[in-house]
Amino acid sequence: MTNEQFKEFSPGIPTDPGIYKFVDTEGVILYVGKAKNLRNRLNSYFGDKKYQLAKTKALVRHANHIEFTIVETEYDALLLENTLIKKHQPRYNVMLKDEKSPLIYICIKAERFPRVFLTRKTIKDGSTYFGPYLQKFRVEQITELIRKLFQLRNCTLHLSAENIHKNKFKPCLEYHIKNCAAPCVAFETEDTYNKKIEQIKNILKGNFAAVKIHLKEEMLRAAEEMKFEQAHALKEKLALFEDYQGKSTVVNPSIKDVDVFSIAEDEKEAYVNYLKVVNGAIIHTYTLTLTKNLDEDRETLLFFAIQHLRERFNSITQEILVPFSPDPSGNDEARQMDGAFFVVPKIGDKKKLLELSEKNVQYHLLQKKKQAANATGRQTSAERILRTLQSDLHMDQLPLWLECFDNSNLHGSNPVSSCVVFRNAKPAKRDYRHFNVKTVEGPNDFATMEEVVYRRYKRLLSEGAGLPQLIIIDGGKGQLGAAMKSIRALGIENQVTVVGIAKRLEEIYFPDDPVPAHINKKSESLKLIQQARDEAHRFGLTFHRNQRSRSFLKTELTEIPGIGAKTAEKLLKHFGSLARVREAEKAAVEAVIGKAAAEKVEVYFNSDQPT
Repeated sequence: MTNEQFKEFSPGIPTDPGIYKFVDTEGVILYVGKAKNLRNRLNSYFGDKKYQLAKTKALVRHANHIEFTIVETEYDALLLENTLIKKHQPRYNVMLKDEKSPLIYICIKAERFPRVFLTRKTIKDGSTYFGPYLQKFRVEQITELIRKLFQLRNCTLHLSAENIHKNKFKPCLEYHIKNCAAPCVAFETEDTYNKKIEQIKNILKGNFAAVKIHLKEEMLRAAEEMKFEQAHALKEKLALFEDYQGKSTVVNPSIKDVDVFSIAEDEKEAYVNYLKVVNGAIIHTYTLTLTKNLDEDRETLLFFAIQHLRERFNSITQEILVPFSPDPSGNDEARQMDGAFFVVPKIGDKKKLLELSEKNVQYHLLQKKKQAANATGRQTSAERILRTLQSDLHMDQLPLWLECFDNSNLHGSNPVSSCVVFRNAKPAKRDYRHFNVKTVEGPNDFATMEEVVYRRYKRLLSEGAGLPQLIIIDGGKGQLGAAMKSIRALGIENQVTVVGIAKRLEEIYFPDDPVPAHINKKSESLKLIQQARDEAHRFGLTFHRNQRSRSFLKTELTEIPGIGAKTAEKLLKHFGSLARVREAEKAAVEAVIGKAAAEKVEVYFNSDQPT
């Protein structure tokens, strides 16, 4: 993806949190990343490449386009990034490819006297999971706080009623340091233990009322007993609960498998966003574009898109979340599809998933509108200029490809010529060419123009590369006539339009027409011709200066045996001229280029003196 393509794409990128995907021409995901601000993050890939890593440059070079999905928070972005990397294993992603998930859950184990512990895996064994959480040290503080408040067991003993009744266990150290109430020896009943588990569930769900009452009672009791440090610690623990409670709409173990669809439309097209949720995680996002041919209503369009996308992605999910019931047939049978039922969520996590899909489809619609507006504006501008130029020069073809020639020399030294190429009214710098004049001696602009024009188009013809629609010659009637000799010699005078532009009055000359044409000075077509002329002059002048610099080093000094261009350059830079080098003392020359080279210079100049 080029910088120019990204500049057209970037205005439609939201500043919301989300994930982005670099995708190649075959639709393969190369990289998945997350961002707190999508636009700022993606801009960083297309800024100054001087400080970019080679990997980043390669990623941008191989990407065909960028897709993004917006979410509510940066936290959600990390969760979705992790899910997609695990699913697609992108080539340029290094982190998160291993099986160890960064997501942490708090598990309440399905057993008598349930344990509460941290885990990275969810197992369908009836246990209850809360999360996911991202920062392990903070979640560890929550579980430690729960353990201190409620004195839960952390052993793996099989506490069946029979084993407890037979006194198979003894109180362990955890009981003696008051971390456990010893249900293993019936010091705590199952009913009392389960009431504590219910309080813990309330805490993790965010239902703090019962726990707050408990903590406040404990604080009052501690304060009455003059235990102010303990009261303050209880206050901090309550604040810790409220701060650390978190839950995501992107990965949620309670949702399981659902398909989520939403729709947005304009006058000509409709867009349907699809989120595929498996085991509570979004594993795929896609937006389908539908072209409206008739006056289809939203229900019909959504129903068609759901059928198409479920078949395309082989979805057998039984629950489909939609913003409204797609009922194109007008009967209740449309409320289900192949055994799957449509659900229009009103509250809760499923509603949040639907809102996320709707937000994404609205951004997709906005992005398409901006791209269309940019393309229309760009196409209209270039096409308008070229059609004006075609009319002003009375051309049969639209000048989509034009070339301009200019000569450069200084009193006949180092004659060179340049050819610049414009495509669709824009410079195509990769196609620029310069020429060292081979057959012309002395300052002869006409002969130089004749030579380079012939060489340029003879080569294009031999390579079968085609010809430009318009050729511009920087100069008046003389240079134009010289160029036409080559054009006619090649037999292409009927295939191209050739004009000359004179600098003084910006007059346009046509072959075999002694009267120049004058284009309005404010015309966009004349500005394009002037831009091509100025670009040819700049390109030719730069090349000519380089040639002169090389020739400058070919002084008398380089004719001295053993003295090369670099040594000659050192002497000329230090002494300023050849005459001063000749007059300089040997010691001064030796200080610049060394003893051996200085002796060669001295021998050469002494042998050159008259006897």
